[in-house]
Amino acid sequence: MVLHKIKKLSNGKYQLTIGNNHRLITYDEVILKYNLLYKKEIDSELLEAIFSETSFYDVYNKVVKFISIRLRSEKEIKNYLKKYSLSTKEEEECLQKLKNAGLLNDESFAKAFISDKLHLTPMGSYKIRGELEKLGISSDIIEQNIKQISDDEVRDKLHKLMIKKIKSNKKYSQYALRQKLLIYFRNLGYSSTMIEEVFANMDASDHTVLQKEYEKIERRLSKKYEGLTLKQKIKEKLYQKGFSWSEINQLFQD
Repeated sequence: MVLHKIKKLSNGKYQLTIGNNHRLITYDEVILKYNLLYKKEIDSELLEAIFSETSFYDVYNKVVKFISIRLRSEKEIKNYLKKYSLSTKEEEECLQKLKNAGLLNDESFAKAFISDKLHLTPMGSYKIRGELEKLGISSDIIEQNIKQISDDEVRDKLHKLMIKKIKSNKKYSQYALRQKLLIYFRNLGYSSTMIEEVFANMDASDHTVLQKEYEKIERRLSKKYEGLTLKQKIKEKLYQKGFSWSEINQLFQD
């Protein structure tokens, strides 16, 4: 078959006109690999190789586009490649080309991932570590980079998040609020020790919450009880709501 024409297109692509005006879109890598700029005759073996190589670069460029959206771990790329019919050899070649081009590197990925999650999300260190494990990052890479996170930076982040959380949960007693925050921030990947420490250094108490609960319970129970019995019943209900005995007793002394 005669290679009649090679037309350069955009994005590193070429259009080949072969034989009876058969057109094939391929890539500059294929043109260079088979020296097509200087060939006039293409036999069936070479044509098959061009088709095969073009199919490979179709997939490779889709992977590059996939990575351009955001950095990916090697495990993510391997999972992505499963949708395409690449041989084991082609898959390995694709991964190696990505690594050689600096597009696939679990070390760089881990650094960027940690930085993004630390500064752009509410995640704590433990959750970040867990997410990296799911993405197939080796434990050595994870530990090496996680340990670079400053405890002071994480503590400061937790403090700011806790302030916002407390402001949106004013209806809870201090004890109930502490329990709620402990569960919430543990799920976000912060250590119980750090959560307790940050909470202890904050003034999370709001006496208006206790006062409102007292008034609500007093209005309801005063229809059935009075005197010391009413007082004791109110105390019991407040305690069941999560207020401490010291808070409750202080209220009745004021």
